[in-house]
Amino acid sequence: MRILVTGGAGFIGSEYVRMLLSGTGPELAPSAVTVLDKLTYSGNRANLDPVADDPRLRFVQGDICDAEVVDEVVAGHDVIVHFAAESHVDRSIHGAAPFVTTNVLGTQTLLDAALRHGTGRFVHVSTDEVYGSIDEGSWTEEWPLSPNSPYSASKAGSDLLALAYHRTHGMDVVITRCSNNYGPYQFPEKVIPLFVTNLLDGGTVPLYGDGGNVRDWLHVHDHCVGIALVQDKGRPGEVYHIGGGTELTNRELTQQLLDACGAGWDRVVPVADRKGHDRRYSLDISKISQELGYAPSIDLDRGLAETVRWYRENRAWWQPLKAGASVNPTA
Repeated sequence: MRILVTGGAGFIGSEYVRMLLSGTGPELAPSAVTVLDKLTYSGNRANLDPVADDPRLRFVQGDICDAEVVDEVVAGHDVIVHFAAESHVDRSIHGAAPFVTTNVLGTQTLLDAALRHGTGRFVHVSTDEVYGSIDEGSWTEEWPLSPNSPYSASKAGSDLLALAYHRTHGMDVVITRCSNNYGPYQFPEKVIPLFVTNLLDGGTVPLYGDGGNVRDWLHVHDHCVGIALVQDKGRPGEVYHIGGGTELTNRELTQQLLDACGAGWDRVVPVADRKGHDRRYSLDISKISQELGYAPSIDLDRGLAETVRWYRENRAWWQPLKAGASVNPTA
């Protein structure tokens, strides 16, 4: 089985590639894994260093919006697992165009190539943010989409395109929607690595609004295990939720990170709330659990402790990123 992973040098995509090649998740036994990544600011070849010597790995630097490159790379692959996306909400608020271009048009370019080459399965990786916000209960896969940020709107658009290719062309498309991810190799603009690296450097951390926004936290490895299960056995045309089962307010998360880094609330700086800040996310994971046997295996206490330790021990990875230096090779 030949697997193409778009965005495979990013945070979640690289975890998936490392899992596929090291055999630390569901046994999919790929004969070859191709990574297609543009290497924007959050893509990093170093994320693939643990498996860089595996002869099954091929890396292609390219843009999913480049139809010529995509057509060449897609040819000959049995499965596409599509992670590549612009994903930072704050960046989308300040400028939405790259999100629409990459997330919508890039996905359409990939779908067209997969259709043309008869790719066996297309796994589209999405987010719980497409649903908007929920005060009580949890979203099921049938919940109406109601995105509130340019980022989540662009992901909702790409979800609908993927499902349309299944319904129109009969393509074997499956979609996953996940809750907030954390773990090693996450670019330090997201809340957990931002807070941890700031605290390790003796700095302060920002807390939006009253800190009462609620998120469900999912370790990146558990997320990738769920994606592998969907890739292997998910039903065509279906959506599957992948969650961690641990909801925290941002204030509660901040307390845990302060404790893990040996810091106090004097290091927290209240800031104005984000525009259109969704109050609460919560996914119902009954479907993937009952159909595919998924269950998160890394509880938040263990996962946060291991994540803090990883950032403490891997300054050489994140310090250049925070300094604004490029870590991508030029040759």
